[in-house]
Amino acid sequence: MLHPDRLFPADPATRDMARALYATVKDLPIISPHGHTDPRWYAENALFPDPARLFVVPDHYIYRMLYSQGVRLEDLGIPRLDGTAVEQDPRKIWRLFAKHYFLFRGTPTRIWIDHAFETLFGLTERLSPANADHHYDVIEAALHSEAFRPRALFDRMGIEVISTTDGALDDLGWHRMIRESGWKGRVVPAYRPDAVVDPEFRGFRENVERLGALTGEQTGSWEGYLRAHQARRAYFKEFGATSSDHGHASAATANLDPGEASALFQRVLKPGVSAADAELFRAQMLTEMARMSLEDGLVLQIHPGSFRNHNALLFERFGRDTGADIPQRTDYVRALKPLLDAHGNDSRLSVILFTLDETSYARELAPLAGHYPCLKLGPAWWFFDAPDGMRRFRDLTTETAGFYNTVGFNDDTRAFPSIPARHDVARRVDCAFLAERVVTHRVDEDEAFALAHDLAYRLAKEAYRL
Repeated sequence: MLHPDRLFPADPATRDMARALYATVKDLPIISPHGHTDPRWYAENALFPDPARLFVVPDHYIYRMLYSQGVRLEDLGIPRLDGTAVEQDPRKIWRLFAKHYFLFRGTPTRIWIDHAFETLFGLTERLSPANADHHYDVIEAALHSEAFRPRALFDRMGIEVISTTDGALDDLGWHRMIRESGWKGRVVPAYRPDAVVDPEFRGFRENVERLGALTGEQTGSWEGYLRAHQARRAYFKEFGATSSDHGHASAATANLDPGEASALFQRVLKPGVSAADAELFRAQMLTEMARMSLEDGLVLQIHPGSFRNHNALLFERFGRDTGADIPQRTDYVRALKPLLDAHGNDSRLSVILFTLDETSYARELAPLAGHYPCLKLGPAWWFFDAPDGMRRFRDLTTETAGFYNTVGFNDDTRAFPSIPARHDVARRVDCAFLAERVVTHRVDEDEAFALAHDLAYRLAKEAYRL
């Protein structure tokens, strides 16, 4: 299934250059600084239960596509909030997946899954209804072996460090278990405070109270609330955290004086908060998080622009993160100005910007990152974490921001087997891009080889302070 020249240029001379560059980076260790794998996997090191729960159930890239073609999430084993029975037979789930595998033609999901099938399980025939049971049996047999426990796969995949994404209220018990186990694999948390900084997050007021209980701070006051965040960030750093992570609907920031901020905080703690106050509070909190980053050194990741949980029916039945998040237009120039006026010229601060609005690459993001010392651009992300999306990112940002105001690649995945595949795609696309620069005499060969290494490994490691 996997052609050795996949994603390389068709022109022979450019392809040869891409091959040479790729050969030097294909086996580099994986730095995975932003993702959503479950720390419990590494803590317990238990066998993965079955192929369906390894590939299908945790991966919204898969089940959103099937849902779009009329497949019920219940039939894919996705648990419902109300406890209504869903399909529990993993072989039935797998057969349903195989029946619809043709839907992924031309998508990055297809590339990732084929890569995992072949490199991890030796399966070289495309999945179909005819071979579904064979694929299932081969994968299931492998999953019962010691070589396919999470820690063994972590090592086999060449992962040097991986960051999970953990809520501000998480006790980090799984991270504690990892640390106390003596295992040498490096798994670190990232501080994700959305549940306690977004007044429109379900249970926000109760979450703020829990934040106070966890930290011993009076989170009914603005000052106590901020101290509670500082305490939780320090707690996360004890377990190796190097970043915070913020998934707001917009990139809005604000820089209110303390009295205004305190009054706003009291308003958002009350029921019936207005949309305007909720947006202003989220905006203020990004600037507050930047201030805290100057004190504790955590890298500030901002990835706005998703209309989250757009499908109200699925949100009520299945909860958050069920593949119904939709990109929307995002303004960065005006939205980020309050934060940048306050801290944008301080090189001690590191802010990594992501986008789901590709129209902003050349017009807004590259010029911003190409000027402000604190800003860097995260890679093509989410819907654009794909060969053509990665190429567009390089085409539209390099002329203004260069390579060194970007942060390499991160895989942003919930699906453990896809991690090597995603990094392989990024390395191939970047090597193809660099090869074209060499043959058109815009980059010298020695520079291209240095850049290939930087984009595959060094930039992510340094940008995330790992």
